[in-house]
Amino acid sequence: MDLKHLRAAVAVADHLHFGRAAAALGVAQPPLSQTVKALEAELGVSLFHRDTRNVALTRAGEAFVADARAALSMVDTAARRARAAGRGEEGSLSIGMVGSSVLHPLPMIIREFRARYPAVTLSFSVLPTVPQVEQLRTAALDVGLLRPPLPGPADDLELVPVSREPLIAVVPNDHRLARRQRVHVRVLAGEPFVLFPRHLGPGLHDEITALCRRGGFTPEVAQEAVQMPTIIGLVAAGCGVSIVPGSSAAQPRPDVAFLPLSPTVRLVDLAIALPVTGRSPVAANFTALARDLTRLR
Repeated sequence: MDLKHLRAAVAVADHLHFGRAAAALGVAQPPLSQTVKALEAELGVSLFHRDTRNVALTRAGEAFVADARAALSMVDTAARRARAAGRGEEGSLSIGMVGSSVLHPLPMIIREFRARYPAVTLSFSVLPTVPQVEQLRTAALDVGLLRPPLPGPADDLELVPVSREPLIAVVPNDHRLARRQRVHVRVLAGEPFVLFPRHLGPGLHDEITALCRRGGFTPEVAQEAVQMPTIIGLVAAGCGVSIVPGSSAAQPRPDVAFLPLSPTVRLVDLAIALPVTGRSPVAANFTALARDLTRLR
């Protein structure tokens, strides 16, 4: 018994006529009749009462056709879901993200992705760059939004830039610099800094410290914190000042001041990272969509 037998029995039950059932299936009537007879022989029961004028289901036929319909529905659903999963339209996606991406550009990307792929289940983890790299390599994450450059060889990961932004200063709202429109980085010399540990995001950490050195000083780190929102919160609490990606100012808050820096500094990247090999169709769709929405020119 195979799906051909189930579809034949259901078609005859639907039409109660072998000729019309055969037409609906796109086959000739004699092969359809032979398929039903073979099915009845295998089951050892008659599924249909038939004479020269009428076709009717037997009790055994009613029971069989009900279950056959359910089985065919399950098969059709399985086939549809398999095709959808193969196209990345169903499934799950585990996304890592640095804290500064939560305000921009992640909301725009997620909103559009959910609209296009509503059957995909999303999960999120806020992580610094290095832990994201580690989890991408163990498949604990499917994609990551992180800050290049990555530490060490990373030929196993593809990087797709999705944002490029300047570094800005952040100071408490009662700080001597808080009312400035723009500050030179050198005026931060001697200030206590709130920064993240270098080993969690060496690329961005090195950009920040290199900028300070161009201003003639090395930042004196008074407090370390892992995530950008925490760093900004500690600045608001008076623990020090910091230099952060410009997207951190996307959500203004009254207890700190975000200040553009001069001279103009090299822009820092935010990129999607995903495995070069073994990536899921869902991850490929997410990355392609993010690339289209944020294409850097």
